[in-house]
Amino acid sequence: MTVRGRALLFLLTTMLVLALAAPAWAARQYVSLGDSYAAGPLIPLQVPPFGCLKSNNNYANLTARNLGLALTDPSCSGAETEDMTSPQSVDPDGPNPPQFDSLSKKTGIVTLQIGGNDIGFSGIARDCTSTTNEGTPCQDRYVHDGRDEISERIQATGPKVAAVLQGIRARSPRARVLVVNYAAILPDEGPGCWPQIPITDADVPYVRAKQKELNAMMAQQAAANGAELVDWYTASIGHDACRPPVIRWVEPAVPVNAAAPLHPNLGGMIGASELLTAALR
Repeated sequence: MTVRGRALLFLLTTMLVLALAAPAWAARQYVSLGDSYAAGPLIPLQVPPFGCLKSNNNYANLTARNLGLALTDPSCSGAETEDMTSPQSVDPDGPNPPQFDSLSKKTGIVTLQIGGNDIGFSGIARDCTSTTNEGTPCQDRYVHDGRDEISERIQATGPKVAAVLQGIRARSPRARVLVVNYAAILPDEGPGCWPQIPITDADVPYVRAKQKELNAMMAQQAAANGAELVDWYTASIGHDACRPPVIRWVEPAVPVNAAAPLHPNLGGMIGASELLTAALR
């Protein structure tokens, strides 16, 4: 073979190796997008920006360590769909940059958990709290004039979640995208546990149905936009905030484990990480 022929063969071989290696390299680049259920508020150890209340033991970090992934985690408590493309103001060390800034063509895995704040999670939690276990104050607030305001908010958030998924695909076309739904706060059936979770027994079926409705919307948008669903809710049944501290994955209104009220604790993050690890192996 001539010198020129050997040089050409070397060049072609090198290009083939790089072409085969690129997807493998991309597959190790993991970006976790999302809100407080992804970030892990008050779970040790909290990492910058501290205004995002983000843990280095959230499910993304646990999964990355399990699988040897290179993680970029821009998730931030309080995030809404608009914070994927706009800075999020957080104190004292914000803003958190647009979460989409972490995506690139090299990104191989993306998890997304978003939508709860778009429907007003914190306000709903506040409005549905009752100092007595009587009546239906939550339904009285949100169901009126033949309308269900929370259902309307969920419906309005669907196209926003779709736009986020499409934005991920545009920025990271090779990425495997997984949508993580929300873990169970209330028992999957039966009464709640007032005052541990200060929602009246009569309101519990309604509030539970709204969480399931939010999760169903997320599943629909994942299916419609080429993403996979990670069903944290189903896995968390029996680990809701009414359970004893060593069993529950979500903390009640007054946490015992290190976590924010009505948010996942470390056990919940481990549960979600186990699902993700199994899905990505």
